[in-house]
Amino acid sequence: MTLVQLRHLISLAKSGSFSKAAQAQHLTQPALSRSIRALEDELGMPLFDRVGRRNELTAFGREVLSRARQLVFEADELRDSGRLMREGQGGVIRIGMGSGPGAMLMTPFLMRMATRHPKMRVVVSRGGTDLLAQALRARTLDALVVDARSLKPAADLELSALHEMRGVFMCRRGHPLARLRSAVSFEAVQRYPVASTPLSDEVARTLVEAYGPEAHPALCVTLQCEEVPSLVEVVRRSDAVLLAIRAAAPDLVELKMKPELNGVARFGLVTLRRRTEAPALPILRELMQELLRD
Repeated sequence: MTLVQLRHLISLAKSGSFSKAAQAQHLTQPALSRSIRALEDELGMPLFDRVGRRNELTAFGREVLSRARQLVFEADELRDSGRLMREGQGGVIRIGMGSGPGAMLMTPFLMRMATRHPKMRVVVSRGGTDLLAQALRARTLDALVVDARSLKPAADLELSALHEMRGVFMCRRGHPLARLRSAVSFEAVQRYPVASTPLSDEVARTLVEAYGPEAHPALCVTLQCEEVPSLVEVVRRSDAVLLAIRAAAPDLVELKMKPELNGVARFGLVTLRRRTEAPALPILRELMQELLRD
């Protein structure tokens, strides 16, 4: 039994067609048939049944496929580990960042890599948590930094390096709300445009519990995008109110709300279980420790 045979098995199981699988593996159809037959002979049981024009896995074949995928996965990981060791500090690090942590980390991370690790190629992708998680599973990203509250729990994802940061309402200096001597009600905030990144269901629940149904982001947020710096700039130049982590805009005025908003973002590092860690991840963890704090 060889890894090549297992790759042939995986390809045929995916397509259900010897001709398509052979084409995908850059083989002739007879060569692929011989490979699958030899694997069946070694295992002592058939792996596929012919159903019409399609080849479907037998019950035994499904069990073999599950193990074959794991073996091929581990083999690929061993190969990648060797490549990274050969390249030393070179290679590629591909990080996905959600809107909140991206506002805090992206520029400092790029700056640190440029000044201290200039031979490493760095790719940072921004987007929503679900799309970033898909890219991580597709292995086009090495790790994510996202709000843990927006991440759907999954057995194949590893969440670590959690950092909590306060979420608040903020406005520009000189804003009418900033001049109030008393605490600010949510009703007063609603008189102005409210800017925010997409918020998790848990944050939405916190807002509704504090200020009522009208505080649900779907109702109260009028300016929404994934880029916190763009929202911050709008709030600096207008009467819009920003809902974001406090540290994202130190120059803005934090509004003292009544009742107080007990919102906390939990930013964490997400990796794929059983995957070889990219060599630059310790650098990112160190930077998270430095910057993701109020």
